[in-house]
Amino acid sequence: MTKAKRNGFLSRLGPGVVTGAADDDPSGIGTHSQIGAQFGYALSWTFTLTFPLLAVIQFVAAEIGRVTGRGIAANLRRHYPRPVLAVAVLLLLVANIINLGADLNAMGASLQLLIGGNIWVYTAIFGIISILLEVFMSYRSYASVLKWTTLSLFAYVAVAAVAHVPWGHALRSLVVPEFQWTAAYATGFVAILGTTISPYLFFWQAAQEIEEERRTHSKPLMKAPKAAGPELKRIRDDTLIGMGISTLVSVAIVFATAATLHANGTTNVESAAQAAEALRPVAGNLAFALFALGIIGTGLLAVPVLAGSAAYAISEMFGLQPTLDAKVRRARVFYGVIAATTLAGAALTSLGINPITALYWSAIVNGVLAAPLMAIMMLVVRNPKAMGKLTLGNVQTALGWGATALMALATILFFATL
Repeated sequence: MTKAKRNGFLSRLGPGVVTGAADDDPSGIGTHSQIGAQFGYALSWTFTLTFPLLAVIQFVAAEIGRVTGRGIAANLRRHYPRPVLAVAVLLLLVANIINLGADLNAMGASLQLLIGGNIWVYTAIFGIISILLEVFMSYRSYASVLKWTTLSLFAYVAVAAVAHVPWGHALRSLVVPEFQWTAAYATGFVAILGTTISPYLFFWQAAQEIEEERRTHSKPLMKAPKAAGPELKRIRDDTLIGMGISTLVSVAIVFATAATLHANGTTNVESAAQAAEALRPVAGNLAFALFALGIIGTGLLAVPVLAGSAAYAISEMFGLQPTLDAKVRRARVFYGVIAATTLAGAALTSLGINPITALYWSAIVNGVLAAPLMAIMMLVVRNPKAMGKLTLGNVQTALGWGATALMALATILFFATL
């Protein structure tokens, strides 16, 4: 590939890569750290299972946005009863605020570990920085910032590289399941699915495809079907790379904590920051610093995505056309939701709400919302009234319904193991 072609290809990556990176938010890092510490490599095989399912459902979300020119909530509003839309958006809002609180808390705790100081002050500062960037930067500049922030994820690949992972055993665990017939193992399986396939990612990636459509002055693909071939290929490549990076980083976190914490008898990790601190005595200061800095970097990416996905959903619910390129005075609802949800998340930390309890309830809300929302998305993407002639192909449809069924099973398992 020539330099010009390589640069052109990289410049076309965006919504899928950013969404995949946001999937590895600080709360997800905490979950994967606990999986590695508690079970070692025994649950690694689940990432091999979830990667194609995650990729296809995110492709479905992106295709809905690019083909119809409308986000997930706007399509729900157009094709389904209003109560369905209202319940979906309300659950998304609740789950996102809880997740925002957990992520901001983890970022504040990580900075406190690195330099000392007050966790509440750091949490508030990170929240304010995220709001200012999202509200006052143009979409083009903001998208570029998010792309570069994804590089922070590779801190976890570096941690795995210095953690003395037994690579033969670790790589084999990706394809050879090590089943444990216990409630804890089932809960771990559900936790991985819950932190991997999350509703806020659907809303965000669909909305970002619409932002890209506006940026390039393109039409929705249902109105310009001749452009569908290269555009859908671009979306597929972008999504596969983004979800591939997300999966690679998740695996790296599990491998690193399995090789260090689990191998040394530490089997209980309650947060990403605790995982970073626990790494120090067994893997050294470098691994500790990389892990903590990675939490801050991924949080700076994930917090705007969480707040932004809620803002897109609520704006579309009221029939508005949200965009990060709008001036504040012309998009008060959109930017107001971004600010309000971020500050509400930060307030959860200041109120002393346990972040693990918060994540627990967030997982319940996400579990209740994910499978039904995925089913509705699959109905939309196969509906000629919504998609025109560009309905989803049969193979991808089978994978999409497979992902939906697995998420429904995970939700049932979650409630069964309460």
